[in-house]
Amino acid sequence: MQWLMRLRVLWGTHKSCHAFHLAPRTLRFQSVSATGAPRWNDHDRPEKFNFASDVLDYWTQMEKEGKRGPNPALWWVNSQGNEVKWSFRELTDFTCRAANVFTQTCGLQQGDRLALILPRVPEWWLVAMGCIRTGIIFMPGTTQMKAKDILYRLKQSNAHSIVTTDALAPEVDSVASECPALKTKLLVSDHGREGWLDFRSLIQSASPDHTCIKSKTTDPMVIFFTSGTTGFPKMAKHSHGLSLRHSFPSSRKLLQLKASDVFWCLSDPGWILAVMGAVFEPWTAGSTVFIHHLPQFDPKVIVETLFKYPITQCIAAPSVYRMILQENFGSLRFPTLEHCTTGGEAMLPEEQEKWRQRTGLLVHQVYGQSETGLTCGTLRGSQVKPGSMGKAIPPFDVQVIDDEGNVLPPNTEGNLGIRIKPTKPIGLFMLYEPSEALSWFHCCHHSGLQGALLLM
Repeated sequence: MQWLMRLRVLWGTHKSCHAFHLAPRTLRFQSVSATGAPRWNDHDRPEKFNFASDVLDYWTQMEKEGKRGPNPALWWVNSQGNEVKWSFRELTDFTCRAANVFTQTCGLQQGDRLALILPRVPEWWLVAMGCIRTGIIFMPGTTQMKAKDILYRLKQSNAHSIVTTDALAPEVDSVASECPALKTKLLVSDHGREGWLDFRSLIQSASPDHTCIKSKTTDPMVIFFTSGTTGFPKMAKHSHGLSLRHSFPSSRKLLQLKASDVFWCLSDPGWILAVMGAVFEPWTAGSTVFIHHLPQFDPKVIVETLFKYPITQCIAAPSVYRMILQENFGSLRFPTLEHCTTGGEAMLPEEQEKWRQRTGLLVHQVYGQSETGLTCGTLRGSQVKPGSMGKAIPPFDVQVIDDEGNVLPPNTEGNLGIRIKPTKPIGLFMLYEPSEALSWFHCCHHSGLQGALLLM
C-alpha cells in the first residue's frame, strides 16, 4: 500500500471505477471500430516496425485528437481495492521515462539483455515497453523461480540487467557473482536494498523525452525461456515481427477486439501468452488491458472480479476455467463478459459444455508455443468444435505431416508442421540460443511440405 500512496500523483491511482465509460452493448458488437491502428496485409513484410512507436504512440495520438474514448489503456487492481488507471498518453510518458532509465542511468544499449522477473504489477508493462523503445531485449520470467533457475537464465542469456522485487532480490544476490555480464540490478519495492537501483524513484525523476529507435522488423525484441518439460529450458528469440503479426487482418479476426473492449489475460507474466494477451493483442486494437494482481489463482477472486468490473473478454488456461467450475458458485452469468478464450493445454469437451451451460458462453481454443506465438485458433463467431484448436492463423501455413515432411491426408494422425520455405513467416521465432539447441524443433526438407518447422 505504501508504494501506491507514494506514486499516487505520478501513476494516477484511484479507489473507484466510476470514471470508466463502457460503450453500449450495440457498439461493442460491431466488428470494426471507427478508428483502428495502422494495419498491414497478412503477408506484408515492412522493413521497420516498433510496437511502441507504431502502435502505442499511435493510440496516444488518437487520444490527443479526441478519436479514442476515455477508457484507460491499462487498468490494474488488487484485492485491497487499489486501482491504477493509465491512458495511452500516460503510458507513452512513463515508458519513455523507463527507456531513459535503461539507457542513461543503467548504460544499456540496443541488443543488451534484461531479465524481467516481476509479478502482475504495473511496472512490468513499463519495463517491457521501455525495452522495446530502446531495442533492449527483454526476457520475461515467472516469480516462482528459485536461485538455481535465475542463475541458469542469467548465465545462458548473458543478461546485462535484471528487474525484480525484494522477494527475489536475495536469490539474485546469491548467484550474481557467477554472472559476469550482469551490470545493473533494478528493484521494484517500497524498500531499498544495497547494490540495487530503485526503479520507481528513477522513473519519477527521469525525463519523458525519448526518441524511439527505428527498429527493423527482423531485429531481436524478446527472448522466452521454454517450459523445459523435455530438459533445460531453451531460449527462443523473437524479432519485432512477433508484435507486428498482431496487426495482420487474420490475427485481428481471432478475438475481434475493439477500442471499447476490456480484455483480461490471466496468464503469468513470465510466459509468452502474457506478452501477446496483455500487451500486443489488446493494445493493437486500442483496447483496455485489465490486470488483477492475483498473487495466486483464487477462483473466488476471479469470479468476483468478472462480476465487479466491465470485462468483455478474457483468456486463461483451461485449469482456470476448471477451478471455477469445481466450486459451488450460485451464478456464473457475468454481466459484461462476451467472449472467452483458452490456450496452453487442451480443454476437454465436457468442460467446454459445462462452461457454456453455467455462463452461456462458448470457450474458443487457441494453440501456440514459445517458439511460434499464435499458431491456430477458433475465430470469434466461428463454430466451436469440441476438442478442436481451430484453424491455422496466417501467415502460418500449418499442415499435418509425417516424419519425412510429407503432408498427410485428412483424419490421419501425424506431426504439426509450419511451412518455412520459400519464405519464413512473420512471427516465428528467429532461433534458439545457443544456436545448436535445435532438438525440439527441426526442419524437414522433403517432397511434401518443402521446408517445414516440425512441432513435436
